[in-house]
Amino acid sequence: MRFVEKVGEVRLCCYEALYNTKYGRQGAGLSWQPISATLYVRSPAQARAKLFTSWRLPFRAILLLFFGATPLKAQSKAWSDFLYVWTGSADTTQPDFLAVFDVRPTDYRYGRLVTTVPVPGLKNRPHHTEHEMPADRRLFANGFRSGSTFIFDMTDPAQPRLDGQLGDVAGMMHPHCFLRLPNGNVLATFQMQHDSLGVAPGGLAELTDRGVLVRHASANGAGVDQRIRPYSAVIIPKLDRILSTTTDMDGKDAIPSLQLWRLSDLRLLKTFDLPQGPRGDEAGLTAEPRLLADGKTVLVSTFDCGLYLLTGLDGPSPAGQLVSSFPRKKDTYCAIPIIVGHYYLVTVPAWHAVVSLDISNPAKPREVSRVELGPEDVPHWIAIEPNHRRVVITGYADLKNRVVIANFDETTGRLTIDETFREAGATQPGMRMDNKSWPHGGSAPGIPHGAVFSLMPE
Repeated sequence: MRFVEKVGEVRLCCYEALYNTKYGRQGAGLSWQPISATLYVRSPAQARAKLFTSWRLPFRAILLLFFGATPLKAQSKAWSDFLYVWTGSADTTQPDFLAVFDVRPTDYRYGRLVTTVPVPGLKNRPHHTEHEMPADRRLFANGFRSGSTFIFDMTDPAQPRLDGQLGDVAGMMHPHCFLRLPNGNVLATFQMQHDSLGVAPGGLAELTDRGVLVRHASANGAGVDQRIRPYSAVIIPKLDRILSTTTDMDGKDAIPSLQLWRLSDLRLLKTFDLPQGPRGDEAGLTAEPRLLADGKTVLVSTFDCGLYLLTGLDGPSPAGQLVSSFPRKKDTYCAIPIIVGHYYLVTVPAWHAVVSLDISNPAKPREVSRVELGPEDVPHWIAIEPNHRRVVITGYADLKNRVVIANFDETTGRLTIDETFREAGATQPGMRMDNKSWPHGGSAPGIPHGAVFSLMPE
């Protein structure tokens, strides 16, 4: 018999069970391999002992092991099968690539590298992908240094392929973030463009899933600070608005500006600044805005570790209020957030952690959990699995060549490290990107950045 914990779901299957000390979600100490009709269990006494001592396995599964039962009705969504990691090559004579990892937690191949998809050019500097896999399975990713956008076809989730590439769009250069519009098209932010005076603020562009330009708008205009560089954005269909942040990727100017646009015609309505907090620098380097469940309320983070609640987005005087902040560590920045229900997850490098805040009252966030990584780890990127059970983490320093997964409980907001997602014999959790021979050739260390889970199997 096979017992699989899946957010309370217990399933009974015929499999060959191989005892494995790397237990947890992986069947409480067993690695599984399908067989035809006959069941073989190796070391059943050990397996039963592990089942009794593993808190991760539901009590009903323990009863099933000893007394048998019929399958229970599924109570949750499936796990993602794959994790896609947008990766730069440390050897600049080798191509950058998309790496595919098997992340089926009930499979003995958990964490195995499946394949890689190299992209044209060198020194692209892989940076952001979309933050979640889009429904059409066409994933946009930027090579920030080269100014390229790569489009991956993920229709075959185990074997994605490169299916498009574009450069400057309507004179705008260096794409950064990609978001999906209500019509399924892509809204892309571009950091800069050239005008008669030199480098100017870039803008926004709507693209089809094939990368064809639909419309665009400039972030430049009368009175606009020429240091503004469209960075990230959030789409607010209920208010017919887009809000974009303005951090320059070169990090020279910590300006506190945001830009508000009308969604229906991409008209720039307002450029306004966030107020500083008691520390005096919380508003610098506006980073990632996120839309709350009501479809109207927006929280925006800054790389200087401030968290702001925005008001008046549907009127003439939008504004921001500092509602939380985190400590700073020299040369590090609070970065990518996720909203899941009434929880807000964000990376806080000063604590080497991903923090979970309860935002039931967005004006008064409160910490409910944090997962701490290694003392030299600097978390930066996070993205959540479609079923909201796992969070992928990449970053800098000791995380420069490593990908880590944390477990998330969307009922309580609790975060914990997935200890089963690690190299065999490793002392640190996570999969290393500097000890592999890549399927596309070469073995240079990989530098992961954007990472996204596959959609759940249909």
